[in-house]
Amino acid sequence: MLRLFTPHWDDYELLDSGHGLKLERFGKYQFVRPEAQAAWKPALSVKVWDAAHAAFADGEWRFRQPIEPRWQMHYKDVRFWSEATPFRHLGVFPEQAAQWDWMVERIKTADRPIRLLNLFAYTGIATLMAAAAGAQVTHIDSAKNTVAWARENAELSGLSDRPIRWIVDDALKFTEREVRRGVKYDAILMDPPPFGHGAKGEVWKFDKSLPLLLDACRAVLSETPLLVMITAYTAQATPSSLDSDLAQMLSGYRGRTESGTLSTRERSGGRSLQLAMFARWHTG
Repeated sequence: MLRLFTPHWDDYELLDSGHGLKLERFGKYQFVRPEAQAAWKPALSVKVWDAAHAAFADGEWRFRQPIEPRWQMHYKDVRFWSEATPFRHLGVFPEQAAQWDWMVERIKTADRPIRLLNLFAYTGIATLMAAAAGAQVTHIDSAKNTVAWARENAELSGLSDRPIRWIVDDALKFTEREVRRGVKYDAILMDPPPFGHGAKGEVWKFDKSLPLLLDACRAVLSETPLLVMITAYTAQATPSSLDSDLAQMLSGYRGRTESGTLSTRERSGGRSLQLAMFARWHTG
């Protein structure tokens, strides 16, 4: 099992953690958010934690200092907007950068055109990384405002002219329609939630819906797929179960699977937080 750590960011740091919380820097602002794993004592002082611009508690943000409604961040050459959303997220999951780098390397060295399907694509940073590397991307998310946010990120990054299809739709229903249309993809990314609703109220339940989605994804794979990647933030999955799911999905294709966790190490005490699980399949 692989344990991938968040690569260096100019615009993100896990500053400290403890007492069920994490102190992070997103661009020029610092935030306190819940983190159940952090059962230890923080390394930094209460004064440092209290200086954070905002803290998320009891289902809402409590702002200690004024901040902009949104601010710019970047990872390498991709720029994007960040903001404090009602769901405690800030428009980016920095630990996924290790996956973006892995994906970009394979797209760039493929020596052929790559058509990529990005499901549950959120604010589009993986989409933009793939497009900047030369892939043709179909970006799917069920939230209209989130797809609009992703398109704004493309404009901010100077990638509006890249071959990206921006689609508001349910991931499973869209992929099933692509099967009927005979559309094929060389690469598939997915970041399915534990539970959610599609664009027309479709219900997503990880344990019941993921097998159906993997079947549909198998049917839209090209004859020579490059990669498939799943990232999961749910206790319903483990690296080994995701690995098994992918191995079954890609049965008959020549390639290999690997799985593990995405973790971030704090700057203060060097302790690490395991934030997500993943499995990925690739050729070569």
